[in-house]
Amino acid sequence: MVTWQGFDGGVAIITGGAGAIGIAIARSLGNGGARVALWDTRDEALEAAGATLAKDGIEHLLYRADLTQEPEVEAAHEATVAAFGPVDMLVNAAGISPREAAVSQSLDTWQRTMDVNVTSVFLASRIVARGMIAKGTAGRMVHLGSIMGLSGGGLYPNLAYHTSKGAIVNATRAMACEWAADGLRVNSVAPTWVDTPFLGALKSDPEAMRRIAEVTPLGRVATAEEVADAVCFLLSKQSAMITGHTLPVDGGFLSK
Repeated sequence: MVTWQGFDGGVAIITGGAGAIGIAIARSLGNGGARVALWDTRDEALEAAGATLAKDGIEHLLYRADLTQEPEVEAAHEATVAAFGPVDMLVNAAGISPREAAVSQSLDTWQRTMDVNVTSVFLASRIVARGMIAKGTAGRMVHLGSIMGLSGGGLYPNLAYHTSKGAIVNATRAMACEWAADGLRVNSVAPTWVDTPFLGALKSDPEAMRRIAEVTPLGRVATAEEVADAVCFLLSKQSAMITGHTLPVDGGFLSK
């Protein structure tokens, strides 16, 4: 893991923060001097994430919230500001992937995917942006997209996920344009398959892993730390002239 510098005193929110990628981002930001708030729905996962951050001596806040519900997101933001002060950085990392064929997928599953993958981003970004604009914070946001938001292909049917991540690409552009005059930068990253529990059954399927390596020029899945490095770059002062972009972290998948 790269130790990023320049986040001293900064306040960062990470939605879906108890996931493997969220924890990797929190550690990178925290080791660079930021205070981090992890928002998630899973109590046990949040506690485990907090224990990991505590071992690194990272100042953190754990907040359980349903990120698809506006009052809960507002309460999470209020708790974060009360604990740490105005927010400088937001990473929207919450997401689900049902991996079902469109012809058999239920409307409930479709809607749940949109709620978690898109609506949560809208709610968190809007609420945090209001605070950043009111306080004059030079805010930075990064959304977790996916290579599937930039490609219609893949190894299995996954229409709801593809659609939700495609929405993130254009939401990134729209937010960046709308909030640029207020000093906010908004970008996203589009990871390939990442070696986390999110891969689920694919990790134990040698044929699936072989196919992933086959369609990826670098021949492997990414690590959570590699995704975290891309996120931290887009949150850092080194990317001060970058906004409205989606950065693939894909081992060359989209270049084929």
